[in-house]
Amino acid sequence: MFNEEDKKFIEERGSDLAQVEKQIENFKNGFPFLDIQKAASIGDGIIQLDEGQLNDLIADYESKVATKKVLKFVPASGAATRMFKDLFAFVEEKDLSASDAAQTFIKGLEDFAFYDELASELGDIDDTAPDQIANHLLSDEGMSYGSLPKALLSFHNYEEGPRTPLEEHLVEGVHYAKSADGTVHLHFTVSPQHLDRFKALVAKVAPSYESTFGVKFDITFSQQKSSTDTIAVDNDNEPFREPDGTILFRPAGHGALLENLNDLDADIIFIKNIDNVVPDRIKADTYTYKKALAGLLINYQDEVFEILKGEIADPDAVAARLESKYFLKMSEGFAGKSDEEKKAEIKEKLNRPIRICGMVKNTGEPGGGPFWVKESDGSASLQIAETAQIDLDDAEKAAMLKGSTHFNPVDLICATKDFEGKKFDLLQYRDDDTGFVSSKSKNGKDLKAMELPGLWNGAMAYWNTLFVEVPISTFNPVKTVNDLLKDTHQ
Repeated sequence: MFNEEDKKFIEERGSDLAQVEKQIENFKNGFPFLDIQKAASIGDGIIQLDEGQLNDLIADYESKVATKKVLKFVPASGAATRMFKDLFAFVEEKDLSASDAAQTFIKGLEDFAFYDELASELGDIDDTAPDQIANHLLSDEGMSYGSLPKALLSFHNYEEGPRTPLEEHLVEGVHYAKSADGTVHLHFTVSPQHLDRFKALVAKVAPSYESTFGVKFDITFSQQKSSTDTIAVDNDNEPFREPDGTILFRPAGHGALLENLNDLDADIIFIKNIDNVVPDRIKADTYTYKKALAGLLINYQDEVFEILKGEIADPDAVAARLESKYFLKMSEGFAGKSDEEKKAEIKEKLNRPIRICGMVKNTGEPGGGPFWVKESDGSASLQIAETAQIDLDDAEKAAMLKGSTHFNPVDLICATKDFEGKKFDLLQYRDDDTGFVSSKSKNGKDLKAMELPGLWNGAMAYWNTLFVEVPISTFNPVKTVNDLLKDTHQ
């Protein structure tokens, strides 16, 4: 399948030949569906916090965070192209009456945070045709919004001027991700072609926010590693080749960012999508729940470390407490094991990265959800499953999906060090059988592409997980430009 020139090409781009050959096998065999047992729900996999618990956990976090290095990790490399899908179509067709999305855009034009800049560049915007307005916003001859990452677009208006998502994440970081020395550590994953723009924006705005909030920002960037790209194949599962004969590799989705996360050194890592930000006036719920979930993470970790560092006198009692308090289930044959075997299993299951995941009530939004999934040892674990990972031809599984009460807004807080303070190798806790295959095309030819296990899906399959209900007010993603006209973004 691969000649010597191919092998040299694979090696020089930083990919691992054995991994590439495994990817070919995955194309041939496909990925198995997750064996979901039931949807997680309140009291059965999802924790619901009352006001007293919220306040206690916030107090725990604020008292214990002084000894921790805290970091906020924001995947921010995605271009905003899909955000403007309807506007791109309108620019092509130029028929305003045929596009409800374009009509809404034009009608609400003055309410967008980018309006003043757009009007300034166009001069007399009232006499400019609607398709020309949209084209100027999107095109590289204008404001380049159609090709820039969301992080750099003007999202929200303030008296002092518009604010980008990157800036909103800086402000969020001040309020829940500040280390004891007053430093706010943030890490953004960016695409190489936009790195200079990110750095320029940070250089422009960070000093003002530092002065306003009395903090110091430590902002770092990384790119998705080319070594994580996956091979593309044709419909016969043979390597897809470019016109010059070289093999085509493609970026492998957000699961590839596990390597970026693995490179970071922090005690507590907050993960949140770049477009899920709101103006200051409604950030309070976000701050409350971020701190509370982080407090829960620290308390869980403290209990885990105490067990791992000490002697387990009564493994049955410890296992029962872990299941009732943290939904951590032992293997199917646990009861029949010797005490020493039980102790070993408990320690093996506990000595893993930890994540606390916020879950919002299901309001019909697309996205993954929380499920109990059967493991190879007969136990069940809490996993975030995407629709594509569930066998919808199985009526029972489809009913579980349809009846699920919560979904995943990508609201994670992670602990990636063990009880000795050493970083886990996160790649060892990924389930490689949870990737995705999709159909694409290039140069007029069909191809099949592969995504690695999603960052908060299979990439964290063997982490210890807690799901906590968070209010819908903490979930306000911007998927289309007209989402910015919603009250939550005004």
